[in-house]
Amino acid sequence: MPPARPSRGKPSKPHQDSGRALKRKRGQEDLSSLVKRVEELDIKAAVKNFSDLPLSEPTADGLSASHYKVMTDIQSRAINHSLKGRDILGAAKTGSGKTLAFIVPVLENLYRKQWTEYDGLGALILAPTRELAIQIFEVLRKVGRYHAFSAGLVIGGKSLREEQDRLGRMNILVCTPGRILQHLDQTAMFETNNLQILVMDEADRILDMGFQKSVDAIIDHLPKSRQTMLFSATQTKKVGDLARLSLQDPEYVAVHEAAASATPSTLQQHYVITPLAKKLDTLWSFIRSNLKSKTVVFLSSGKQVRFVYESFRHLQPGIPLMHLHGRQKQGGRLDITTKFSQSQHAVLFATDVAARGLDFPAVDWVIQMDCPEDADTYIHRVGRTARYERVGRAVLFLDPSEEKGMLQRLEQKKVPIERINIKANKQQSVTSQLQNMCFKDPELKYLGQKAFISYVKSIYVQKDKDVFNIKELSLEDYANSLGLPGAPRIKFIKGDDTKERKNASWRMAHLSSDEEGSDAEESKKDKKDEKQVRTRYDRMFERRNQDVLAEHYSKLINDDGTMVAAGAGNGAGEDADEDADFLSVKRRFEAGDAGLDQVDSDSDDSEGAKEVKKVQIDGQEPLVIDSKRREKLLKSKKKLLKFKGKGTKLVYDEEGNAHEVYEMEDEEQFQARGDAKTQRERFLEEEGERTRRADVEDKEVVREKKREKKEKRRARERALAEEEADSEDGGIQLPYIPFKDPMESASEPESEPELVEAPRPSKKARVSFTAQDSDDERPSKSKKSKVTAEQISSLQDLEALASGLLG
Repeated sequence: MPPARPSRGKPSKPHQDSGRALKRKRGQEDLSSLVKRVEELDIKAAVKNFSDLPLSEPTADGLSASHYKVMTDIQSRAINHSLKGRDILGAAKTGSGKTLAFIVPVLENLYRKQWTEYDGLGALILAPTRELAIQIFEVLRKVGRYHAFSAGLVIGGKSLREEQDRLGRMNILVCTPGRILQHLDQTAMFETNNLQILVMDEADRILDMGFQKSVDAIIDHLPKSRQTMLFSATQTKKVGDLARLSLQDPEYVAVHEAAASATPSTLQQHYVITPLAKKLDTLWSFIRSNLKSKTVVFLSSGKQVRFVYESFRHLQPGIPLMHLHGRQKQGGRLDITTKFSQSQHAVLFATDVAARGLDFPAVDWVIQMDCPEDADTYIHRVGRTARYERVGRAVLFLDPSEEKGMLQRLEQKKVPIERINIKANKQQSVTSQLQNMCFKDPELKYLGQKAFISYVKSIYVQKDKDVFNIKELSLEDYANSLGLPGAPRIKFIKGDDTKERKNASWRMAHLSSDEEGSDAEESKKDKKDEKQVRTRYDRMFERRNQDVLAEHYSKLINDDGTMVAAGAGNGAGEDADEDADFLSVKRRFEAGDAGLDQVDSDSDDSEGAKEVKKVQIDGQEPLVIDSKRREKLLKSKKKLLKFKGKGTKLVYDEEGNAHEVYEMEDEEQFQARGDAKTQRERFLEEEGERTRRADVEDKEVVREKKREKKEKRRARERALAEEEADSEDGGIQLPYIPFKDPMESASEPESEPELVEAPRPSKKARVSFTAQDSDDERPSKSKKSKVTAEQISSLQDLEALASGLLG
């Protein structure tokens, strides 16, 4: 039986449309019931499982697929408040699950608001380091896999153009402060006016001095009506920080504030007293004794990390070695963190880049070879082990000068730590091997010098001088332990001593030297007998030719302002050492830089001085070169900068072209100069006048070039004519008539008279045999040329006659 044909009347609604309507209606009902359950949620109720929370189906499925079932303390207390849209200050120990405590509320709050890609950016998650941002993004992908939100990772190290193209379609962004600020300033399609949630992980690190300017600039771009959540193991309580973020009645959730320790109870913490010169030996001995462990070693700078990694890699301890610091490229840092996470036994040398938030599974030991700057940094470092109630151990290396102050800081933060000793039979020394390697490998020696300087600088800049006192450290022994032949020169420490010496009174120093009296003279006599090292300064003052002076000797003056007499005290028969006034003679210049450019006209020898040269520098006043020292000044770009004008700031566009900074003029200043129409007319007149002047100058240049070219051509023609005249011996000598372009005569001004009165006529001119007017020097176009046989006196007349006959 054939199927019945549809009726020609009103078409019936398709079955699919009804199905979609039912699905949409069911979704609206589920959403309304979810909103109602969140409103009825009791904040004070103790919730242990994620299934007990009023969560959407996509979030619940994502948590179940990622094997998250039981909540930690910070999650059970913080998620209840954040689901209701309140601002959160969350503080909990390291490894307690703070990441999930803000990812779940972000997904739920955007889901209940039915956020789509057309609504723009809904949530912004800030992290201090790239590694932590990557880790947060991975957790977000796992838990939010069933949601329809678009999420992005913005951490730098990639093409800015690719990120700009995709940024406008993102609902959730995980980023570092520097990169997101760059997009907020430069990306046109990136809007944050509709932002709902701002999250800061490791908030105390983001809000400190290192990121202060970046965070303030980011906050200026964000709307004030938003939900803000801050999480960290050492949470900030500063009123200034909270005011900057515009927090509205925040809920402070500190689950471990009443705990006996700020670190996990499963973490065993110890410290070892080891001198600075023995730290590398102790670290090597520890690594050799724990080859079946997974260890993280923290150092204070990236240069130290590189040196220790390279030197231990050459020594081959028998365990995989890796290193992580901020100077590495993003791809390399990601590969190292992934490789170390997957390793069973390895040693990772790292700076504080790896100290916050990173979750390396199954870390057995955390070694702090360099003392942390404060107790908070210590807590974050040891948090890389003993995570999620697992067992871990931490060891802190302390110099004897750091022990007292650091233990007091840890005690104030409720950090229990015990002292342990090193077994003498397990101790191994690698100093001689490092010295041998640095002697053979100049690159390793260079790394050691940089590591030494960076460590000393890291100690020098610390504010807590009770813990970090650089004068109590044996730097020579430390340099020897690195394999260096001697301690490198450190400019900032030398400058500090120089400042103290300058502050000492000059007169008091001389008085004290006079008071020593005869005892000092006797001691000097004893020292003369000893063998002393003669320096180049000693040899300089022992010279006997001090009377040979430069030409600018006449410009020297005495202390009283009088001129030095020529040859006074410096005669050929006198010794230079007997000149008592040698060190008191000074050069006299006028105040400021202008004195360098002036020549002393009062000098007695000015007539015999050599010729003074002047050099023009970039449109400034000419620089006078009157001595060899001033000639050397021309070779130094750095010293010539003060003689040049101030430069203009340039910026580069995306294509690499430089241009000046475009600055918008103030509206009041613009209106003060008159109406916009009047200013436009004035601008056009000025530009037209400038163009006309430039046109006149260009024409004058062209005329001058043509005139010079014409004179050169005439000179060549005269020389050629003279040569031909000399070469002919007899016959009729016709005068040489140079060829002249008739078009030149119209554009050129009148010059000196031609060699021949009658120029060569043009090809189009008609020739007749009538007499030419005597008044006309040149045949004009209006008058016909008339040439008779008697008037033939030149080759031109002969040609004119022939052309007439042929015509």
